Amino acid sequence: MVKTEDVSTSWREVFEKSRIVPPPSQAVHQAVESHFTQTHGFQLSLTRVTAAHLRQESEGGQNLTYQLRVTLFDRNHQQFFGNTWKSSPQRMKTNKISFNEVLYFHTSLQFPTTVLVLELVSLSPRPDGSQQALGQGFTVLDLFTSRPEVQAAEGDRRLSLHHGSPRGLVHPLVKDTADYGILLKTIDGTHLECVLKNHPALVSMMHPLPENVLVSGDENIPGLTASPTGDVLLRPQLLKMFPFTLNRLTVTLQPSLERFESQLLQLISADCHNTQPGPEGTLRAVVIQERRLHVGVHNGWCFLEKPQVVVLEPLAPGTKGTADSTSKESTLIKDSSATSSPSEVLCLRSSLELKLANHHGLAIVFQLEYVFSAPIGPETMLSATSTSRAAFLQCLRWGIWCPFQDPSDWKGGEIQLVLHGGAKPNPYGVMVYSTEMSANTQSPMPLSAPGTTQVSEAKDKITFRLSSSLERKSSSPKVSLRTKQTDVSRQRRSPSSPSQGQKHIPPASPPESPQGPGLSLSQLAATSRYPTISHSSSVLPWQQSFPSLLHPSPLASAHQLSHVGRSAVSNIAHLEVDLQREENVSSWSQNEGDQLQELPFTPVHAPVISLGMNVHSTCSVSSRSSLAHLYSAGFPNIVDCSGQFAEVLDTTEPVPFDPQREETDVLQGNLMVFQFLAFTRIAAAGVGPDWPDNIYFTFQFYRFPPVTSQQLKLLSSDKVQHKTSDLLPCILATVNKDGTVNSGSPGLQVQFRVDDSFLKPGEKHWFLRYLALHTMHIDIWDSDSLLLIGSTAIELKYLLRHGKSAVQALHEVEVLTTDYVGDETLLTSADLGRHAASSPMTVHTIVRGRLHIRTGNVGCAVEPGRTRAADVMPSLSHIITPREVTSGFRGGSLSSRNILQLNARNTVQAHRLEMDGDRMPLFRHRIRPDIMPGERNLNEPDAGQHKLSCMAAVHQRESKEHVKAVKAMDRNKDAQLAQEPLQIKPTEERIKAEGIANMLSQVITTQHLLYASLGSAEYMEFVLKNPFNVPQTVTIHSDDPELSVITNTEEWRYFKALTKTPTPLEENMFHLEKDAPGPRVYLRPKESVHIPLKYQGFLCDRTMAPQGPSFLPADKSFQMAKKNLSNIVAAKTIKVTFKAEDGKPMAICQVSVELTPHVIDQTFRLYHPQLCFLKKAIRLPPWHDPTVGDPNAATQISVRCSDPNIICQTRTLVPGEPQDVYLKVPGSPSPHMKMFFVMVYTDKWMAAPSQIWQIYVHFLERVDVSCVTGQRSCQSLVLRGKQAVRKVKCFSSHPQETEMDPEGVFVLPPAAVQELQLKVQPWRAGSRFLYVNAVDVEHRRLANAWLLCLNIQQPVLSKAFEVCVPVGGGRGSSRKITYTNPYTSSRIFLLRSDHPDLLQFKEDKFQIGGGESYTIGLRFAPTQSPGSAEILVYVNNQEERTEETFCVRVKYS
Repeated sequence: MVKTEDVSTSWREVFEKSRIVPPPSQAVHQAVESHFTQTHGFQLSLTRVTAAHLRQESEGGQNLTYQLRVTLFDRNHQQFFGNTWKSSPQRMKTNKISFNEVLYFHTSLQFPTTVLVLELVSLSPRPDGSQQALGQGFTVLDLFTSRPEVQAAEGDRRLSLHHGSPRGLVHPLVKDTADYGILLKTIDGTHLECVLKNHPALVSMMHPLPENVLVSGDENIPGLTASPTGDVLLRPQLLKMFPFTLNRLTVTLQPSLERFESQLLQLISADCHNTQPGPEGTLRAVVIQERRLHVGVHNGWCFLEKPQVVVLEPLAPGTKGTADSTSKESTLIKDSSATSSPSEVLCLRSSLELKLANHHGLAIVFQLEYVFSAPIGPETMLSATSTSRAAFLQCLRWGIWCPFQDPSDWKGGEIQLVLHGGAKPNPYGVMVYSTEMSANTQSPMPLSAPGTTQVSEAKDKITFRLSSSLERKSSSPKVSLRTKQTDVSRQRRSPSSPSQGQKHIPPASPPESPQGPGLSLSQLAATSRYPTISHSSSVLPWQQSFPSLLHPSPLASAHQLSHVGRSAVSNIAHLEVDLQREENVSSWSQNEGDQLQELPFTPVHAPVISLGMNVHSTCSVSSRSSLAHLYSAGFPNIVDCSGQFAEVLDTTEPVPFDPQREETDVLQGNLMVFQFLAFTRIAAAGVGPDWPDNIYFTFQFYRFPPVTSQQLKLLSSDKVQHKTSDLLPCILATVNKDGTVNSGSPGLQVQFRVDDSFLKPGEKHWFLRYLALHTMHIDIWDSDSLLLIGSTAIELKYLLRHGKSAVQALHEVEVLTTDYVGDETLLTSADLGRHAASSPMTVHTIVRGRLHIRTGNVGCAVEPGRTRAADVMPSLSHIITPREVTSGFRGGSLSSRNILQLNARNTVQAHRLEMDGDRMPLFRHRIRPDIMPGERNLNEPDAGQHKLSCMAAVHQRESKEHVKAVKAMDRNKDAQLAQEPLQIKPTEERIKAEGIANMLSQVITTQHLLYASLGSAEYMEFVLKNPFNVPQTVTIHSDDPELSVITNTEEWRYFKALTKTPTPLEENMFHLEKDAPGPRVYLRPKESVHIPLKYQGFLCDRTMAPQGPSFLPADKSFQMAKKNLSNIVAAKTIKVTFKAEDGKPMAICQVSVELTPHVIDQTFRLYHPQLCFLKKAIRLPPWHDPTVGDPNAATQISVRCSDPNIICQTRTLVPGEPQDVYLKVPGSPSPHMKMFFVMVYTDKWMAAPSQIWQIYVHFLERVDVSCVTGQRSCQSLVLRGKQAVRKVKCFSSHPQETEMDPEGVFVLPPAAVQELQLKVQPWRAGSRFLYVNAVDVEHRRLANAWLLCLNIQQPVLSKAFEVCVPVGGGRGSSRKITYTNPYTSSRIFLLRSDHPDLLQFKEDKFQIGGGESYTIGLRFAPTQSPGSAEILVYVNNQEERTEETFCVRVKYS
């Protein structure tokens, strides 16, 4: 083991002088808004200073030396920033001071207000050996000009020096001065000669050198190769980086992890109480939400790459976490040799990959950071981004280790590094936690050398192993080739102009080198505005995180949900995982070589929208002209019961939530109104400007059935004059079944009525909580192609009326979708045959449009005569008491018609006994049709003779020629009918016995009506009484496993406290046997006991409605609310039998379960190839129960799935660590869609789900296509017919890049096979996913669906050109390119471009003879912002095969 504490002297020297002053934050924001994404590199050569007024010697006769000092300055904000560069001291000769020094820097603040301030300083020695610096004048050098065509002010300069000090530039009088020469006095005969040049080579190595830092060429910059000229920045070259693997990482905190964290929580809780005291002086519950470790490579100046963030997990004593990059798995191995009880440690279960160069100045920096969760105030105030708990970060420890200071010490061994705390400068620039105890333990003291024994104070340490990944992967020679090709592809990748409405997220690492998450889960506890990609320690590296409020579902009744009335914030991230992980890897398998890692398919899914999540847009609010156009359409107004307009709520203001005021409202009825008004199109790649043309919506409000709207057409007005930059909303209009547009009022209005007749007892409180805390997920579909356009969500808190008669709010929300795109690759011979899955995937969040929705809530008075649901329910509905039988049996029939009435009254009425079902066919063909078998009583005498007479009457009606045959038949039938009374008598006896048994069983049967929902437990207690004078052992049997007996005493106590049931509880009440039909209970004579019963159902109907719009009535004001309406679950009856020792029933409890719909908290929509298992993991962060006193006690999370064919499970980890919910869904053929629910429980006994997720899985037929950008590729698809004739049309998600043949509507005969020709012509390289749907145009139903997995390569470039286009002016630029026909015959060529918005051709099509030349005219569109772009020009033949490809690099300056 190598123990180290001292930091490399070389690294510390660089770090001490690399501390800089940050630029003004306003300037940084302005640069971001101006799209100054790339920095600008400069080279400043300081030649000499001519100063006739300066002296060569000081007053003491000593020689003076002079020095130049250079600092960056912001004229607009009057602030110096960066660092101050100092030249070497020089003597003056003949009134001239020669410096001849060069300094370099790069900055992104490309404004005319960013200048350099140069000061001339004289240095004279002091008696103590120090030097006295005295300013001798200064000057200002402009870096950028205000002219857009000439951005950088480069060239030779002769600058005059001014009297005074540069500190005069911060005087208030100088702030608004455009020219400093007016206020500053020039020193006569003094000037500075310098040369300012652009230095683009500096931008390529901006990672080792931070921005706004002035350095010389001979400066020590670790990470750059040494130059023979001594100037490493003149032609900078980066050192070659090698991959290293960091594994077996553990962190030890003193005196122990438990005591360290306990003291930390006490201090933070006390601090929170002092700053924000809670009610009645109670301490706020602060909990540890996550333990994270930042790991980065630092060269003293900055981090070479963004530090990686990994999640640490506490490890119990006696175990050790191992993570090997060979197996890429994390295992826990019990350490049998650990006889002592060491302190708990934090460990990293996975390995970490770093890129290092062999330089003694590079250091690996560790930072231990905790994420805490604390309440942020009372829950009575909700804003657009409010949550009940907030997460904050705190750095606890940090450490630095230079691996190449003495690399021979650590190769193959374990490294132990001391962690620091307290007020010390650190590379992360953050405050570090320190206490008295930790400060004492962190005093510098060298650790003992290996093999020696020394008693020292316990210190916080981090232990790990570092090994070269190349050595570990020596058996894979393609690693270096892959790295080189990745570097080449990155160098050749062009910074194309960003498309509108598209945000880029950094790519995940390849599957073969899993990294730590770039952004931790708990960072999203505060409502994030972006879907973020973060790595995981699992086998597959990509996951998507999104914020979500994990609150209890308000579906169940009050007595069921009181236990989950907690307020907590949670994040959910879903990632692809391998469910079948090996727990360990044997030694012989490791010797066989590296474990092969599967290259998984990455499913594309719609984003999960939750509270506060919204992708930022520069025009998220419509202009006044757009709003005027919207309101002039004539949408129906939302008015209250008296006809007054509903009060308009501002969606940007916080919403007060007073539950008591809402519940005591006079208007107890609520009419929820959702008006879908308009949709604003946003241009997207691959689709036309008029897409979409027809849409429909799917959503679900509260526990009402899911809503699928009818087809809506987007109406755009050509009469309105508007700017091209102002996107005009398209009014929505309903479409009738015949395809005509409804001429009535525009928009679509959906209403839900929620009143006391709909809500269950005690549900009003949870419904209000649902409105206050939840959002409603809405999917927007293209009704022509049935493709998902995107998803959005609206906040329901604006439906709270706050005592008003009616309220309304206008929402303008962005419709989002996600797109997976792989890295671009260059088409080379080495790439042919390689699979596209080896390249990492990047996720783009795309804004497809903006949806305009108006929501309203109209209060309604409850009719006085209407009976409330609460009035018909007993006060203690969960206690079932059998009714006492007071009247006797008064006789009558034992018909089954009377059985259902015996429980209400013990009398029956006379009914004719019906014949057995098996005897009915015997009589049905032997009697007249007008005579029914039950018309006479079978108990009267001569019933058989009556039947014989009836048969004789029938025979007399036969014709005379058949008399003999009829008589012969009569004799046979008479013999048979004579035997029938003998057969009927046993049947009558059996029916009588069954009737008596049924009557007796109904006498002891108690019926109970139960309202339940999916996943919620309903608690009941049945009062069982022993009617005998002898003791009985009663066996309890339920004919449905969903209704069971609670035999666990702790669980019984929990439900009794939950439902506030004041009944006795007994310990060890039930006797359980292995093969018994149910639990048994012992009853004394005449004794009554309470039997606890629990109903909880997890299964539901999985039938799905066909995908496509519905055809609703033309009246858009239809009602969607019906009491207890459900298309998901069905009612059922369950019988619980209490049998005595003789096996006869003593009592029967018949429970009628009325199942009601449930609330959907989150919606997932996934796409996956057909007939393949979908393996999914949804990550949950640590969940803490604020009702538990111990803040370290974590809540147990369990899950259930509504589909028994789907594997759904979670694993219990170390307390306080995040959990993963694993799903494994079997595949189905295309275009089937599977829907199921996942219930998440946060209590031990799963009384009610805290969240219910609705998950849709679309299965598509996967087609792999390999193609080249700009060139058309063809692929055949097969469509098979069904039972009926269909009219089918194919649609693509990117119609501008794909073509289908046949293009229009075609007839698909039954059981026929239709071949479709798919033509793909993409314009972006990389891995992409496209969709093709075959739609039945008559019924608007999906016939088949394909998932196109494109592996797109870049073409081979023939020529490259470079052109400069001026910025602004609105004129653009024109250029020409000469092309020669290489063929001997005349040919027709087509011109294509991958950026038609930036480049247009004079002619898109031309014809030239063999060997002749043609001049291609190029027209570059003007732009308003500087930058650069690479445009590819394709010369294609008539079959769209690429003949030549030109690359034009355009610089906009």
